[in-house]
Amino acid sequence: MYISARADYALRAMLAVADVAGTTGDPAAGGGELVKAASLAESQDIPLSFLQGILLDLRRAGLLHSHRGTEGGYALTRPPDEISVGDVLRAVGGAITSVRGIPADRAGYHGVATGLRDVWLAVDGAIALVVDRTTLADLLSDRAAAP
Repeated sequence: MYISARADYALRAMLAVADVAGTTGDPAAGGGELVKAASLAESQDIPLSFLQGILLDLRRAGLLHSHRGTEGGYALTRPPDEISVGDVLRAVGGAITSVRGIPADRAGYHGVATGLRDVWLAVDGAIALVVDRTTLADLLSDRAAAP
C-alpha cells in the first residue's frame, strides 16, 4: 500500500482539528473550536494551497464542517472516535488498495494469473481491518500515552 503525501497530510490535518476542536464537531452545538486552514498548514508544515484542496475533499466526504468569515474555520462533523483512518484515506484517495489504478475488487485476471485477484482482495481486506478499526481518537490517545 502506497501512502501519498495527500493522504498523509489529510490524516495530519484531521488529527490537528480533532486535537484542537475537542470531541464535538460542531462548535455551535456547544463544544470545540474552529481551526483555520492557515493554522493547520503552519502547525503541520503542509503547503496551504495543497491543504485547501484536501480540506475541500474532507468536507465533501462529510468529515469536516467549514464555517466562513473572520471567525470561521473547520471542525469535525463527528467525534474523533467515530472517524476512522480508512474514512480519511477513502475521502482523499478513493479505494484503499488499487491494482493498476483500479480498485482491487475490480481487477480481472485470466489464465495462470487468475489467483492474483484473490491475493489483492486479501491484501485489501487486511489493510482495511487496520485502517477501519483505527480512529482519530485512538491515534490521539496513543500520543497522550507515549512517554
